[in-house]
Amino acid sequence: MAVDCTAVRRLMVLVCLLPGPAVFSAQGAPDQLPPAQAQALVIRTLANELRAAQDRGHPMRYLLRKTSPRLTTTKQIVETRDGAVARLIAINGAPLSAADEQKEQARLDTLLADPELQRHRKVGEETDTGRALKVLRALPRAFIYQYAGSEDGPSGKLAKFTFRPNPEFDPPDLETLVLTAMSGEVWIDIDAERVARLKGRLDRDADLGWGLIGKLYKGGWIAIEQADVSGGQWRTVRFQMQMSGRVFFRTRVFNTTEVETHFEPVPAGLGYVQAVQMLLADTSPNSSGR
Repeated sequence: MAVDCTAVRRLMVLVCLLPGPAVFSAQGAPDQLPPAQAQALVIRTLANELRAAQDRGHPMRYLLRKTSPRLTTTKQIVETRDGAVARLIAINGAPLSAADEQKEQARLDTLLADPELQRHRKVGEETDTGRALKVLRALPRAFIYQYAGSEDGPSGKLAKFTFRPNPEFDPPDLETLVLTAMSGEVWIDIDAERVARLKGRLDRDADLGWGLIGKLYKGGWIAIEQADVSGGQWRTVRFQMQMSGRVFFRTRVFNTTEVETHFEPVPAGLGYVQAVQMLLADTSPNSSGR
């Protein structure tokens, strides 16, 4: 049995970006942001992240470039009410060969002809969300945040915070055990009150939940960047992960970089059939993957 890298990514992103009310240490950096204001900023920002994660009213299409040590792929992604749909457009920076393009066209045609395939995909997405929400319910006391100063960011001032596990947090299940092993830093855009950057690391081995038997090993890390991509809509624009783990006695290595670009809003309520037709008909400059 293999662990899907996307599932690991989703859990780790949600673990770090979507806590509930924050617990603060008594000490903090004195420059520019008093402790009370720092605490209020974190609480508001994390609430904004949670609301954004649950917002399905602003679907997008975008390019996703995913790089691992052996392969780089570029896909067009369209978000729909039926789940996301994707079209592969480049491999290792080169457009698809005629044979690969034919295979991709055939895959999308099959998806159009068999709605059950997309329903299965949506069920998988909802299952991942359910697991993540299980983690979210345990987060109000999972971390301790400490203000660590401020710096200039691309679009304004950023407040930096460190976070570490709250020793009083008692994880109620396997999924939330990972929270007790993480620490890192988070940068908040003060004006937008959104997470701009985050770096997290595993300080010790962390057991995996989701009904699997395994763990993530100490020393793994993630790095995330977010930005306003369209009229106040913030999205992850860069994600890096280097981790290793064991699942049923099999060691897996997760080493990936994902860059998301060319965001464009699509109509709310867009169905997957319309999205597939859009991808099949696409001849826009963005379809080059550059």
